[in-house]
Amino acid sequence: MSSTLGQTMESPNHTDLDPSIFFLLGIPGLEKFHMWLSLPVCCLGIATIVGNITILVVVATEPALNKPVYLFLCMLSTIDLAASFSTVPKLLAILWCGAGHISASACLAQMFFIHAFCMMESTVLLAMAFDRYVAICHPLRYSTILTDAVIARIGVVAMMRGSLLMLPCPFLIGRLSFCQSHVIPHTYCEHMAVVKLACGDTRPNRVYGLTAALLVIGVDLFCIGLSYTLIAQAVLRLSSHEARSKALGTCGSHVCVILISYTPALFSFFTHRFGHHVPLHIHILLANVYLLFPPALNPVVYGVKTKEISERVAKVFQWGPGTQLKSSK
Repeated sequence: MSSTLGQTMESPNHTDLDPSIFFLLGIPGLEKFHMWLSLPVCCLGIATIVGNITILVVVATEPALNKPVYLFLCMLSTIDLAASFSTVPKLLAILWCGAGHISASACLAQMFFIHAFCMMESTVLLAMAFDRYVAICHPLRYSTILTDAVIARIGVVAMMRGSLLMLPCPFLIGRLSFCQSHVIPHTYCEHMAVVKLACGDTRPNRVYGLTAALLVIGVDLFCIGLSYTLIAQAVLRLSSHEARSKALGTCGSHVCVILISYTPALFSFFTHRFGHHVPLHIHILLANVYLLFPPALNPVVYGVKTKEISERVAKVFQWGPGTQLKSSK
């Protein structure tokens, strides 16, 4: 007899659980390595918190960093922190003690926030590409195009875009029937992992999930690629080798972050939909790499490759928070 999302279900070794609870299995096939896998997860979680909070504090306390590129970086850090708090605590609970039980409402909420935050991050990365385009191709109009009001609107658009695109997913899943296994073979409530458990017609869920992914990843990557094509054309027109190197150097951090963010995302996306012969634990590991590595590495990339941030972070840790910092040129 079929049941809807919040109705009777069973988890491993349990048959009398609260009917509103799901069970996240973790990484099937690698259960004996869960404790060892928790070590890099814990390290990445700590790096995410420390790195992104450092970025936020340094930018907020240093007037010289009150520029569009750093304001976008603060948006990125805030989203990375929120995404990390949506996944890492439950992931560690699963890896440490097998605490995979999660209520149906919490599962849908986690699904919504994880995917919405990923879409918001993609929008901010696109905005940062636009920032680099304006800075290099239209430097004299930079301050008039990217005003504080425009940056605030971009932040609102990023938040609304991610939220509205993900809003239908919980409702589409809520209409499904779950008449077989209710155990989710994953470390978090990933959209397609839940859909695959359902009986009946799941085509609307699959079509909408694919459409939303293409609208975000496809459109954003196209626009980012277009921005850098125009940037490359503008840089090649410069007569001085030093000027070309300086212009391209300002894009280095952003290009690294794009590669860190989109590479695992694309691998996870394509293996999930077309890699039918790829082992399940590879799917899940790729999905976790996509969620865990970019938030931890983004502040490191900007801290190392951006002179203004690296100098201020070094001074803070060298002389303490009471030291007055000099503004960069």
